[in-house]
Amino acid sequence: MLLIWRRWRGWRRGRPFWGGLLTVVAGAEIGVIPLAPLKVMLHQGTAGIPSVVLALILVVLGLSAWFSPQYRGLAGILTVLLAAAALVLSNLGGFMIGTLLGVVGGALIFAWRPVPADPPEEPGSEPGTETEKTAHESKAPLKRAGEEKAEPDTTLSSLAAAFSVSPDDDPSKTGGTPRS
Repeated sequence: MLLIWRRWRGWRRGRPFWGGLLTVVAGAEIGVIPLAPLKVMLHQGTAGIPSVVLALILVVLGLSAWFSPQYRGLAGILTVLLAAAALVLSNLGGFMIGTLLGVVGGALIFAWRPVPADPPEEPGSEPGTETEKTAHESKAPLKRAGEEKAEPDTTLSSLAAAFSVSPDDDPSKTGGTPRS
């Protein structure tokens, strides 16, 4: 049972699960309203067909966020746009509930980022033992053979050196024109 729970948790964390779930629920809610009894409906007419099509597309976008997380950017943006379009096309977006769920779900899908994998351990090193490095050593750039270590040059100091004026180049002392 513990193995199943860990696999489920790993699968769920590897994709925008909550955004996809909210999008699927939004699509289901928007799609159920036109199929409800006449007392619940505001207006059937031609609004029934776009509502069902819009709901199916939202459900597909939510499922694509689960099963193809590499398309999360496109799925998130389209979800937000279609949820906003549901206000006009589908009985106020499923009485505003479907639109709100769709907008939040689309935003969660779009904002989701995968967790970077842990770096592989070096062959020959035992698991759990690491060599200690100082912060300076780990951030220092690699040197090529025969290359001497140069002092770090910051952008601000290089700009100051490039635009500094020496006393010999002062235009006020040379009659207004700098020497070349």
